[in-house]
Order: sequence, then structure tokens, then C-alpha cells
Amino acid sequence: MLLIEDHFLARIALISVLARVPQLEIVGEAADGEEGLRFFESLQPDVVLLDLRLPVLSGFEVIKRLKSHSRDARIVVLSNYQGSEDIYRALYAGALCYLTKGASGEELIEAITAAHEEKRYLPRDVLDRLAERTHTINLTPRETQVLVCITKGRSNREIAEELNISEKTVRIHVSALLEKMQLRDRTQAAILALQRGLVHLD
Repeated sequence: MLLIEDHFLARIALISVLARVPQLEIVGEAADGEEGLRFFESLQPDVVLLDLRLPVLSGFEVIKRLKSHSRDARIVVLSNYQGSEDIYRALYAGALCYLTKGASGEELIEAITAAHEEKRYLPRDVLDRLAERTHTINLTPRETQVLVCITKGRSNREIAEELNISEKTVRIHVSALLEKMQLRDRTQAAILALQRGLVHLD
């Protein structure tokens, strides 16, 4: 198994949990997405366990590239990202299993075992989150930029200055994204965006 996790202490904790499984061998550890891809090519692990929040390349991009490199790549996500959109994006990109970092050691081992057998594993909390994704919100890249600014508490004038567009254009984008999100105001949009993982402030 290949472990892709940027936090050293998190890697140590995971290794200690997985060491309890005699038949499971960690063949490599990567601290960023790009390094993870290189290790995958050279080591050809049976299973990849990765975080979504990674330096250099995000976990989402790593999943896409792994699946592009090898359609048989078996990927388990272990992440602090708990939004329904995060879960959907990871599974859509090709992950077989998704766990939040509150998962137990037993759940982690179950997920890795399932992935090795090319089966899906989604615990109840993840399934519940995914069920919240009642409709797809397809925002344009510019609408997403505006939404990020809104979640940061920016005014229309500040958004216009930051994105180098007119305030009128900002208002048009805000109106469009509120309609797509089926919401009435910016505060609701900011809350939903963060809850569902449409944007991240990190």
C-alpha cells in the first residue's frame, strides 16, 4: 500500500494502526501529491491511501491522474473534508472508498480490504453526507471565484477589485449563483458552500 499524507504525525499514527494487520505492507510514503504520483509509478502498489488536502497537487487531482495512469488503481480517501461535494468529487474521480478522519481503525482496515478486493466502502456518516447532495450545482469558474470571495465576507466592490471586473458584473454573477444554489442571500450561499465543500478556506 502507498500512503500519501502531508502531515508527518498523521502518517505515523496511520502506520501504527495498519501495523496490526500482518498481511498489509506499506511500500511507500509520500508527503505531497506529486511525490505520490512518482511513487505510484515506481512501486505499483495494490492500494493507495490518501488525503485530499495535499501540497503541490490536491488529492482530487492525484486521484484523476492515478486513474488516468492506471484504470485499476484502487484508492481509499481519508480526509477532514466532509462536504457532500467533496465526497462526490472524490468518488466521481475514481476513489473506491471514502472515510473521514474521525473513522475508527477498524473502519480504515475494512476500507483498505474492500479496495484491495475492488469493492466500494462508504460508512454511514459518509453515505448520509452524500445523501445531502440533493441537486448538482454547476457553477462557472468565475461564479466559483465570486463564491469564494463571498465566503470570505467580501463586498461587491471588494470582489470587483480582486477579480478585476465591474461591480455590475459581480452583481450578475452573485444573482446567477444564488439562483443555481436555490438560495435567497449571500449568507446562505457562504454557509452552504462551506458545508458541502464547494469551496475551502484553507
